[in-house]
Amino acid sequence: MSVVILGSTGSIGVNALIIAKRYSIEVEALVAGNNIELLNKQIAEFNPKFVSIRDGSKKELVNHDRVFVGEQGILEILELSSSLRVINALVGFAGLKPTLKALELGKKLSLANKESLVIAGRFIDSSKLIPIDSEHFGLWYLLGDKKTSKLYITASGGAFRDWDIDAIANATLQDALKHPNWSMGQKITIDSASMVNKLFELLEARWLFGTTHIDAYIERSSTVHALVEFVDGVTTAQLSGTDMKLPIAYAIVDSVNETILPPLNLLELNSIKFEEIKEDRYPMWQIKEHLLAHPDMGVVLNRANEVAIKGFVEDRYNFGDMIKRILKTYKHFDGVKASSLQELFEIDKEVERFALQI
Repeated sequence: MSVVILGSTGSIGVNALIIAKRYSIEVEALVAGNNIELLNKQIAEFNPKFVSIRDGSKKELVNHDRVFVGEQGILEILELSSSLRVINALVGFAGLKPTLKALELGKKLSLANKESLVIAGRFIDSSKLIPIDSEHFGLWYLLGDKKTSKLYITASGGAFRDWDIDAIANATLQDALKHPNWSMGQKITIDSASMVNKLFELLEARWLFGTTHIDAYIERSSTVHALVEFVDGVTTAQLSGTDMKLPIAYAIVDSVNETILPPLNLLELNSIKFEEIKEDRYPMWQIKEHLLAHPDMGVVLNRANEVAIKGFVEDRYNFGDMIKRILKTYKHFDGVKASSLQELFEIDKEVERFALQI
């Protein structure tokens, strides 16, 4: 068995390599961004046949004789690889075309790239992929043949869950990056603070599980990842430590029958409490029902969010203005719906042009 890992130097990719090593799975290809130092360490340890990086100017720094570059390089690697398993842990819009290519080639796709389903869920057969997000893994783990009435995922609440509401709008990048539970990449930490990340995950779940009866609550300990409410009145919850090796193991290995994480010590758990996600603290939450009812708007939300975050990171405006820009762009394109992938990419460009002019 072998695997291709897209996004090998990120947290998902690093954990995927740990699982690959544990189960003696060959790593046929590594795709990374700009962390060449870590990539070279991974090359030395796993000896992949193919490597790809984002920036062609750094190609000479990579210790490998088959280095591909950019989006086209990723697609070429997918074409050349014999591996039937692909892990897509790329961040942002850059992960969409590799998702489409992997599925087109009939590969078994383990998906951690949220944007693929958020942007193009209508054009992706979700039955052909395995979700790696802890929340969607939790739902998958709980779902059986019994009829459900509602699905729930949880949120940490992000950097501003305890801030004075009136102060949030003026928050800076440094403020937004102070996640209360763990250290993550810049974009996902900002998305956690704005609650856009949870909107993405709700939309992913809508495509994965075919329901709009889904919601999210804040659970501060990040111990409960998902809950399923059944029509008979029973609600079940998936609890585990916060470690992505668990969903990754299930995504790579067909059957897991050994300990991946240590079991929770129930006597040491903090009290588990669920809190409503309120619009006064998280203004992005006002579009939740509209987004679930109009899932094709995901392409608008994603691009509006990426453009607005860029300006926020560059210190051109504060957190509150970032949120206003996302909402203004989203509402401007209300009702948009692509009838083809080509039209989807055109809409994405149109949204970007509008968002940049605000």
